[in-house]
Amino acid sequence: MSYKEKLEKCGVNWPSLSRPDLPFAPTKRIGDTLYVSGQIPEVADEIAYIGQVGKEIDVEMALQSAKICAANIVYWVEKALDGDLDRVVQMAKMNIFINAVPGFTAYSQVGNGASEIMNALFGERGEHARCALGMGGLPANVPVEIDAVFHVR
Repeated sequence: MSYKEKLEKCGVNWPSLSRPDLPFAPTKRIGDTLYVSGQIPEVADEIAYIGQVGKEIDVEMALQSAKICAANIVYWVEKALDGDLDRVVQMAKMNIFINAVPGFTAYSQVGNGASEIMNALFGERGEHARCALGMGGLPANVPVEIDAVFHVR
């Protein structure tokens, strides 16, 4: 099964993104380490979810946002590796930032959406260290933003 098919089996379409006009790159490779800039729940140049978790966004919507962020990470990794995701040796780390109201505590539950995507796509190579943090706000008022680090060849 292809990576695209695996992603669609998780309920997320393969992204179609364009490089944003920002003063930083979507990815940066240094040796065998590939850093992926923070990804938001963007679908084809539109932000799929906007709002704070626990206010405008419920846990299920936040979980879906995390899945979209993870898919966008994989999209940029594929671009950085010339279309060959088999060059991913191991996902090392993922940081999940959740824009939530005070008192919200289901950060790990939201983050699991992204972790499940990586495990489904890469198997053992997708197992990673992780941090899920609550934020008082995120760019464009998105509910979730995720960055990642990969070991690649």
